[in-house]
Amino acid sequence: MSDLEEEYRLEYFREEGFERKACPKCGVHFWTRDHDRETCGEPPCEEYDFIDNPGFDEEYSLEEMREIFLSFFEDRDHERIDPYPVAANRWRDDVLLTQASIYDFQPLVTSGETPPPANPLTVSQPCIRMQDIDNVGKTGRHTMAFEMMAHHAFNVREDAEDEYAYEGEVYWKDQTVAYCDELLASLGVDIEEVVYIEDPWVGGGNAGPAIEVIYRGLELATLVFMCMEQDPEGEYELKDGNRYSFMDTYIVDTGYGLERWTWMSQGTPTVYEAVYPEMIAFLKENAGIEHTDEEAELVGRAARLSGNLDIDDVDDVEAARGDIADALGVSTQELTALVEPLEDVYAIADHCRTLAYMLGDGIVPSNVGTGYLARMVLRRTKRLCDTVGVDAPLDELVDMQAERLEYENRDTIRDVVRTELEKYRETLERGSRRVEAIAEEYAERGEPIPTQELIELYDSHGLQPDMVEEIAADVGADVDVPDDFYSLVAARHDTAGELEAAEEETDERFEDLPETEKLYYDDQRRTQFEAVVLDVFEREEGYDVVLDQTMFYPEGGGQPADHGTLATDDTTVDVRDVQIESGVVLHRTDEPLGKGEFVNGQVDGTRRRRLMRHHTATHVVAHAARQVLGGHIRQAGAQKGVDSSRIDLRHYARISREEVKEIERIANAIVMDNTTVTQEWPHRNEAEAEYGFDIYQGGIPPGTHIRLIQVDEDVQACGGTHVARTGDVGAIKILSTERVQDGVERITFAAGEAAIEASQRDEDALYEAAEILDVSPHEVPETAERFFEEWKDRGKQLEELKEQLAEARASGGGGGEEVDVGDATAVIQRLDTDMDELRATANALAENGKIAVLASGESGAQFVVAVPDDAGVNAGEVVGELAARVGGGGGGPADFAQGGGPDVDALEDALEDAPDVLRQVQNV
Repeated sequence: MSDLEEEYRLEYFREEGFERKACPKCGVHFWTRDHDRETCGEPPCEEYDFIDNPGFDEEYSLEEMREIFLSFFEDRDHERIDPYPVAANRWRDDVLLTQASIYDFQPLVTSGETPPPANPLTVSQPCIRMQDIDNVGKTGRHTMAFEMMAHHAFNVREDAEDEYAYEGEVYWKDQTVAYCDELLASLGVDIEEVVYIEDPWVGGGNAGPAIEVIYRGLELATLVFMCMEQDPEGEYELKDGNRYSFMDTYIVDTGYGLERWTWMSQGTPTVYEAVYPEMIAFLKENAGIEHTDEEAELVGRAARLSGNLDIDDVDDVEAARGDIADALGVSTQELTALVEPLEDVYAIADHCRTLAYMLGDGIVPSNVGTGYLARMVLRRTKRLCDTVGVDAPLDELVDMQAERLEYENRDTIRDVVRTELEKYRETLERGSRRVEAIAEEYAERGEPIPTQELIELYDSHGLQPDMVEEIAADVGADVDVPDDFYSLVAARHDTAGELEAAEEETDERFEDLPETEKLYYDDQRRTQFEAVVLDVFEREEGYDVVLDQTMFYPEGGGQPADHGTLATDDTTVDVRDVQIESGVVLHRTDEPLGKGEFVNGQVDGTRRRRLMRHHTATHVVAHAARQVLGGHIRQAGAQKGVDSSRIDLRHYARISREEVKEIERIANAIVMDNTTVTQEWPHRNEAEAEYGFDIYQGGIPPGTHIRLIQVDEDVQACGGTHVARTGDVGAIKILSTERVQDGVERITFAAGEAAIEASQRDEDALYEAAEILDVSPHEVPETAERFFEEWKDRGKQLEELKEQLAEARASGGGGGEEVDVGDATAVIQRLDTDMDELRATANALAENGKIAVLASGESGAQFVVAVPDDAGVNAGEVVGELAARVGGGGGGPADFAQGGGPDVDALEDALEDAPDVLRQVQNV
């Protein structure tokens, strides 16, 4: 019996005549009204019983099923709320993708810090679970992209209501199960068939009893009762090995799979025909997948048993498929040939929906975070299309799902897919050479290429495991591909760990100090104030002065700290840095002040104004970039400065010069409109409801109320200092753009006086170039182009002369010692020239049938060795021996190699040894 057995003994179960049983096959405990039932009803203990035998009275589409659910709970006093994005890192810094509806309310609502947007509420939340990627297509029920229909209630114990943002009990376990029964019954379900399985839930430091709702072999819902938190001294030890105790808050966290409810209503062979009927039909026709009546009947029978292929439950998927084939009375090969192409088609449809969600919500493919996960899904989808023979453009397939989901940025989605596929092709060309080298290494050892190496090849080069298998087979290497390969890859990246800042330990010295009153929010243009010194702390270099209030802005949000002075009647100290810790502002000075003294603070007004201009300009430039590049543009980082600032934007392509000019034009138009820059402190629920989660461009602030800055139409949560009107920014000049990492473009710009200074620097450079070229400034580009072309022509002429000289030397006019090496003749010569001429001469000698051993002392001691075919000498070995004599190294293939070292004085002695070296390595 589980530690939580008593938590499942519901009054509702007693009133309805349920019986608690243990499944003889898997051992789980479950509750049922059917006293004759023996098993839990879930695969592999039982098969799907609803295929060709729908479990509801009527057949529903996704849209119809969603509306039935939401309306059911609306009619029972739940408020319907809009779904959140699939990119959970828009409002959380601990996860990347939304995997459940409860993610919408973590951590601030579930902890009781802020109230929920409604209580109780209902939502149909799009989710993506990367850990299911290897199950998609195989089990018949798994979809990586899905909607979790849910109803939630947030409760708190009466004796703790004063400590939390919500109060009392809305409803708890009995009512939750009763709602489930009532909903099922309203759809025509005989609730005698419904089974409730006990399955305690743990996750993210919380836990509680949970119930899986099983009907005709399919899990339709999970009812989680989040009421516990991890506690080393807790009374209950749960399945993760940790101990837990009860919390003051207790939350109804339900999840009803929209796709599975739709599937149940239709009874199709798999969930995919119910969810993606048009796309499955299109893909099958495009791939030329046709079945006879007999084959179709076999596929249908196999579908009933496909729940046994869950990689979470079986160690070997192919062995499990063999068991299914035995049960159907066919060979494993025959079954595999029938169902694998279908599994690929199912996965393509699901992955395209996943991509539509990701790209539709503005995720940009890259090498980190959500961008990496999007890239992984896209590349796998492309490979599946190639494998099964689907030749429709991938951007069109993704667009089919984006249209169905009613995204408005479909043109951008298609452009992202096309751009990403081109990058993928380039990556594959580079990566295949790496595979050959690794395969040869493991083939020599007689070992298969291990899983970790496969994951590295995928991470670095995008090479799918079956592609590695093909390349490796050519050199006799084996590959061991695990069934859960893509889940393992996703697990590497399905975390927000790289996004989290390292947590610093709180300094205990500041714990008893009150939070500093921040005057800079009251009047951002004010630079003078008076305050009282609350405390002074000595540091290794200087002091931290704590005041009761301050106009000094502490470093944060990419904005540098203010500078200035603090003065008493007796002394004045310079403030060179300002930091904040636990709400306490620390003014860093070289000299101390007296505790309890009154001080006059003076902020450096010039520096503050330049920083304000640049911070407001950052908002303006980002907003302008979104107008030009697309609504997917989101901030990946920013750094404001005095002379310039930069903003990093998530974008899938390089920013062109024309786009830069348009961004700059729109930004300056906003400045010239001279609109008011406003700040307000709304409740975060109200802010999110009105503006969405794009307000968190610069990070996710804590607290119930957040500071919003509105610049033109741009609204962001921001803690920095800003000008009063956009006209106060002055001119904005974009200085440069660059790609700082794949999927992230950096725009560097200057505002106000800094923009003028930057423009003048550029003009100075232009005029200097014009003076050097002896032309007018506007003639500089044309003149520079002409000079460049002339320079290239002269370079070509020089190369031709070098080749002619090399040929002349090779034909006998260049001197050098000739020695016999077996049946070949070698020319040994020192030519103090550059490497290009040395290589050209060596190649010319080899073409004339001679071994070339050439050296140069022009830049260190350098050797080039070229060997004609069938000369019996390895050029790489010769160079290695000679380079060692001058203190260096080198090598290369048998026909051409180069190398050298720093000891030029030893060059002549090395050349004298060259004949002996040639004879030593001959035929070795």
